[in-house]
Amino acid sequence: MQTEVHLFATLRQHSPNNAPTGVFLVTLPEGSTVKTLLEKIGISPEKVHMRMVNGVGVAEDYSLKDNDRVGLFPPIGGG
Repeated sequence: MQTEVHLFATLRQHSPNNAPTGVFLVTLPEGSTVKTLLEKIGISPEKVHMRMVNGVGVAEDYSLKDNDRVGLFPPIGGG
């Protein structure tokens, strides 16, 4: 199944070929979860503060479906 991934801020460094927009497609086996996706693209779950699928916040164990759009956000600091 195909999944469209959007990496934000510091997570963009994990994009294949350092895609400047942080957007790319990943092929995953049926029944994959957000955690499976993170493992495939080499991002430690601790580096992800928020996971969105099709605009809705989800947990790591959320089961992905074909053509889902996944947004991954790191913790944000500021002052």
